[in-house]
Amino acid sequence: MAHQWRGVIREYAERLPVTESTEVITLGEGGTPLVHAPALSALVDGTVYLKVEGMNPTGSFKDRGMTMAITSAVAEGAKAVVCASTGNTSASAAAYATQAGLTCAVLVPAGKISMGKLSQAVAHGAELIQIDGNFDGCLDIARKLAENYPVFLVNSVNPSRIEGQKTAAFEVVDALGDAPDYHLLPVGNAGNITAYWKGYQEYAQPWKKPANSGNPAHDDAVELPAVATKTPILWGFQAAGAAPIVAGHPITEPETVATAIRIGNPASWEKAEAARDESGGVIEAVTDEEILAAHRWLSSKEGVFVEPASASGVAGLIKKHSAGAAPAGKTWVITVTGHGLKDPDWAINNPALQNENGEGAQPTQVPQDVETVARALGL
Repeated sequence: MAHQWRGVIREYAERLPVTESTEVITLGEGGTPLVHAPALSALVDGTVYLKVEGMNPTGSFKDRGMTMAITSAVAEGAKAVVCASTGNTSASAAAYATQAGLTCAVLVPAGKISMGKLSQAVAHGAELIQIDGNFDGCLDIARKLAENYPVFLVNSVNPSRIEGQKTAAFEVVDALGDAPDYHLLPVGNAGNITAYWKGYQEYAQPWKKPANSGNPAHDDAVELPAVATKTPILWGFQAAGAAPIVAGHPITEPETVATAIRIGNPASWEKAEAARDESGGVIEAVTDEEILAAHRWLSSKEGVFVEPASASGVAGLIKKHSAGAAPAGKTWVITVTGHGLKDPDWAINNPALQNENGEGAQPTQVPQDVETVARALGL
């Protein structure tokens, strides 16, 4: 029988803060495809792959961190968890909390979350609270709840989330045989770029599970050899209307169509800057127009359907190539973070598809006649 993927904790247990007795909360997350992108490869005269994180159980990369966060919550005896979210975290937290039998409270900005994500949190039974304000205000309240009430915070400020998310870097190296030359990804709350850098660093050097991992047996564990020979240069991209790291100061009213990265004061700001600087990379901004053009590119040229925020890394590569700053002959990996069904309206209402009346894509309506259908298809 072929190997059945067991979720990121069991697959990478020797590199995560768990023991053999840990009760693992998993929905089979991880093991997502690394898809070759022929059109992007041709554009940059290199080899481009897409790490398609929308194939996780709740449709986004958040599941990697959430399996570790909820597993940690259970280990600590928590009965309830709380998170602030622009959408994907709420869907993931609700699903994993349900699997663990925990109560889940979700704080979301009023009117700033797509229905695709809101419906997931509701379906999984989360206690949904809409806050008058933005994500940063929601996170502030979530932190205070965790500090003063018996609830466990599962946002990316929880180090367990970063531990789970670093496994995506492991998977990239395992698939390619080494780290890519460049790795590109969206930057919102900045936990993911932090996690990728941590994963790439750990895979590029001999590694031994820390003695405080909770398992004394690991104190004398055999040191694991390096898997990768190098680490990639990281390029992160924020939406121009929500680009505090690029601006160098918090954005009090972030605004962008890319709702998943509509964050004005990232929780992992300093760690993201460290990942950028240590890797020799950049964190730059792309406009909503560039994001939606990349969103359309992925769907129409690569066959990969993502939510708008997920296209930020692709928008960044196209922009850098246009500026002559994307060297030829390199291997590129771009993380696309969430499935297109998370926020499907942009598939129809993308400006690239609108007619002269400003209407989005519409089906062609014809009579029930095979010849008419053939003519409509140009056959």
